Amino acid sequence: MSGSHDRHGPLVRHEQVHFADNSPWKKAPMLFGAIGVISLGVAFALKGPDASKFWSSYLTAVMWGLSIGLGGLFFTLVQHAVRAGWSIVVRRIAENLMLTLPVVALLILPVVFLGAHDLFHWTHAEAMAHDEVLQAKQAYLNEGSFRIRAIVYLALWSLLSLTFWSWSTKQDTAADPAPYAHKMRYWSTVGLLVFALTLTFAAFDWLMSLDPHWFSTIFGVYYFAGCFSIVASSIALTVILLHRSGYLRGVVTTEHFHDLGKVMFAFSVFWGYIGFSQFFLIWYASIPEETFWFSYRGQGDWLTLSILLIFVRFALPFVGLMSRKIKRNPRTLGFWCVWIIVAEFLDMYWLVQPALAQRTGSEHIRPDVLDLTTLVGVAGILVAVFTWGLQRHALVPMRDPRLEESLNHENS
Repeated sequence: MSGSHDRHGPLVRHEQVHFADNSPWKKAPMLFGAIGVISLGVAFALKGPDASKFWSSYLTAVMWGLSIGLGGLFFTLVQHAVRAGWSIVVRRIAENLMLTLPVVALLILPVVFLGAHDLFHWTHAEAMAHDEVLQAKQAYLNEGSFRIRAIVYLALWSLLSLTFWSWSTKQDTAADPAPYAHKMRYWSTVGLLVFALTLTFAAFDWLMSLDPHWFSTIFGVYYFAGCFSIVASSIALTVILLHRSGYLRGVVTTEHFHDLGKVMFAFSVFWGYIGFSQFFLIWYASIPEETFWFSYRGQGDWLTLSILLIFVRFALPFVGLMSRKIKRNPRTLGFWCVWIIVAEFLDMYWLVQPALAQRTGSEHIRPDVLDLTTLVGVAGILVAVFTWGLQRHALVPMRDPRLEESLNHENS
């Protein structure tokens, strides 16, 4: 078989969208899986008697990994909902990124069932007994409902990701692909509603409640902005690496790089807009229960990190991705892909780690080997699942009715 060609699209050579038996990509799942498991094992062995630092590092890494999976899920759902044509040739990569969500669910469960007491102040009975603010929130902030909500979020994300991945891959061999296209478009609208609600409340539960007195109604949107920018970066970086290995050349073109670069640029700006809006409204109101979250992020080393984050996460990508030439050049775009992926981890560090520092009264940032080992562990496992998914089916949805439109896509 030399290619795939039917009334739904032009010729796509088989060797462009399927890995060869001797491809280095074939070894990636086992290699990265081993690295991930060993790194998490080392991190757990180094945990020590005070588990708070371990769980803070682990939560940082897991929330970073979750942002990639949720970004892949949103990318897939929204492309179906709006019947986007340009993205068909990169949608399978997003589908395989969202395929990591069931594994992320397994990685989050230890936080929910084992690490909650070390991470979340509101789980301490003595704190709840002497704090009127926590008592007012007890109907929501209690370990029973916290665990139930977590199981609901993780189950729904896993169900959505596995269902849409299954439908999309089955469409590749279906005699008539139209019913699958209709099914995915119909259920994507329902999926987007579920996604919006679950992501928002998960961000409240796993990140915002680290500081249980503090609250922000747009915190979920803040986390979402990072999810979509990192997934666009992950998709573009994957295609660049595949091109270097000889795959998807002539299938994913400069035009698609340009569009992915525009998404990266737009959501870097959106992240900055939401972050500033959250800060400005709290600063303007100057309510003590709201301001203290920013207050201790504005002292000592945390102030340095806060200022650095503005430049790393917003200002520099804004300037760097503004040029049309940069977005259309795989080398320069690849640089910004890696930049944003790393910057998203820095953002998660800024969201999670100060809560532990605030409880210990420290204004200093003390990077720890646990930060590295937990990140490598989570990243290794996710890359293993992702590359395993890439090998299971074609790298593009071969029978999607809009494939031809995507292959011939041009920016105006």
